[in-house]
Amino acid sequence: MRWAPTRGGIVGGTVARAGAAPGTMSGSDTAPFLSQADDTDDGPAPGTPGLPGSMGSPRSEDHEVPDREGLQRITGLSSGRSALIVAVLCYINLLNYMDRFTVAGVLPDIEQFFDIGDSSSGLIQTVFISSYMVLAPVFGYLGDRYNRKYLMCGGIAFWSLVTLGSSFIPREQFWLLLLTRGLVGVGEASYSTIAPTLIADLFVADQRSRMLSVFYFAIPVGSGLGYIAGSKVKDVAGDWHWALRVTPHPTLLAVVLLFLVVREPPRGAVERHSDSPPLNPTSWWEDLRALARNPSFILSSLGFTAVAFVTGSLALWAPAFLLRSRVVLGETPPCLPGDSCSSSDSLVFGLITCLTGVLGVGLGVEISRRLRRSNPRADPLVCAAGLLGSSPFLFLSLACARGSIVATYIFIFIGETLLSMNWAIVADILLYVVIPTRRSTAEAFQIVLSHLLGDAGSPYLIGLISDRLRQRWPPSFLSEFRALQFSLMLCAFMGALGGAAFLGAAIFIEGDRRRAQLHVQGLLREAGPADDRIVVPQRGRSTRVPVSSVLI
Repeated sequence: MRWAPTRGGIVGGTVARAGAAPGTMSGSDTAPFLSQADDTDDGPAPGTPGLPGSMGSPRSEDHEVPDREGLQRITGLSSGRSALIVAVLCYINLLNYMDRFTVAGVLPDIEQFFDIGDSSSGLIQTVFISSYMVLAPVFGYLGDRYNRKYLMCGGIAFWSLVTLGSSFIPREQFWLLLLTRGLVGVGEASYSTIAPTLIADLFVADQRSRMLSVFYFAIPVGSGLGYIAGSKVKDVAGDWHWALRVTPHPTLLAVVLLFLVVREPPRGAVERHSDSPPLNPTSWWEDLRALARNPSFILSSLGFTAVAFVTGSLALWAPAFLLRSRVVLGETPPCLPGDSCSSSDSLVFGLITCLTGVLGVGLGVEISRRLRRSNPRADPLVCAAGLLGSSPFLFLSLACARGSIVATYIFIFIGETLLSMNWAIVADILLYVVIPTRRSTAEAFQIVLSHLLGDAGSPYLIGLISDRLRQRWPPSFLSEFRALQFSLMLCAFMGALGGAAFLGAAIFIEGDRRRAQLHVQGLLREAGPADDRIVVPQRGRSTRVPVSSVLI
């Protein structure tokens, strides 16, 4: 990549201050990996707006970050209205994940009703995730260019109607259940790629981090409520089909709230200089090209892929594994054809998912907030610690399942708490290393990558391995348990790989974040693809920035 000098010039490996004599040198970029940032001499000059928008930004507390009145002038929305918008988005996100995991809460009954094996059961989640993954780039492209509220309204209404329709499928039409789960993924893709970008355009700095943490609380809580609602509604109604009829009605209410409450804020306005020109969207290929050259984004997405692999596997298979463990221990009768399967493990696992999600998301955000005071790379390091720490506990939960179900639950609790530390932090990393006009595309790209290599195939892969292992052993309840136990151990290995990816992201995070912030503030712009340059124009008072902050 080449750089074009402006009147300030790029001299001696740095971007020089406006008016500096040619040949003037700046300090080198020598930020240690685990301690200080390179912000001592190279930060904004006095009077220059700060660099908002980063959860890990050491300058997030500067007075130039807009206050409530400033945000209201920029967005045209009061602080109360902005908070209400986030509340509506959180409510929809809660229903989103409830809908996803209601099926997992009644999976043994679905297997029995359609007379299918583990591999076919895993295919239910794989089809949903694959559809969701394929459509995410389409909605990412649309979300960066068109009205986001209307896109979400249409998608959410579609997914609620399809979910309701899937509850009336006869036992001979298992393929139709797969089709409807795939169509549900179409609707959910319209929401998940767009909603975080609305929050990013309403808040900056620590305010954004807090709102994102609230938004992502809905993931584990909604997932846990999906297990609970699915299992308890099935018990009350005596039919698992009623579990799929829980979320469509409140989801239609969510469409009405979304239409009436949410207003479209200007993209990236809260992060620009007051005199900076608005950012214009570039072509989709240019967006992908820029994202592919952003190592922090790529590596954090790979780390999140490992999170998706582990959570996708546990989400579908943990209740069934716990049931088989209790059968082997003699604590519950086996699930035989014609009988209703025990739902107690789905209920307990749902409660654990809710509690560990709230604890893990809050713990991750708070640890990162405290560590970033001395370490600007705290975000990816906390994510790495969460993944690397969760792997041994998840392994122990599987290894202890034949001896003590209580020990299994304890290790699952610890492992899921550490795993949940990633959710809000990964989202914030994306928002501060990617410019506003590419964020929906970046969300979509991250969804495609994390699901393609993560939970799109992991439930089916776990089920397939389990079926292959069962074929080698004599049929018994013990062999069913052992087969699923051994196949789920793959999750611990994937967690360790994800931790390594986040450690890699920590190397590049500061430079990528600074480059995005300078771009948003009008201090840096990209030239056309013909010459592959980035130009640093003179805009009032310039600032001296190490080349490593803008060039990787």
